[in-house]
Amino acid sequence: MRDGVLEKRSSGLLQLWKKKRCVLTEDGLRLHRYKAHNDAPTSAPSSKAKDLPFAHMATVDCVEYKRGLVYFTVVLTSGKEIDFRCAQEGTAWNAEIALALVRYKNLQAVLTGRNKHLSTALLDTDQENVAL
Repeated sequence: MRDGVLEKRSSGLLQLWKKKRCVLTEDGLRLHRYKAHNDAPTSAPSSKAKDLPFAHMATVDCVEYKRGLVYFTVVLTSGKEIDFRCAQEGTAWNAEIALALVRYKNLQAVLTGRNKHLSTALLDTDQENVAL
């Protein structure tokens, strides 16, 4: 869906900002190591890519605009928070991720509702067959 560069704050003691090549898919966000060569992301996928599936995300929030950068946080269902930032100009990563997360959650809700409806219909049919 989208491919580009984001900066992720490390979870270490110094909490440094590290550039990551990000690929936004229908299922989540994939973070690859960023290798600067003429300031362009590598086109080869990294074997050490980190996946952040939408199934593990609760929300995207805490948007702040400072000195030409957008800061935002991805909150996981476990409560862990991952901080990101990107340039204010260009791709609005926070909005793209939030919209993709909403699409994913809506699809899951529809599938869950459909499965409940189908299982209720099957249960009703089984009960009718037993009564006969």
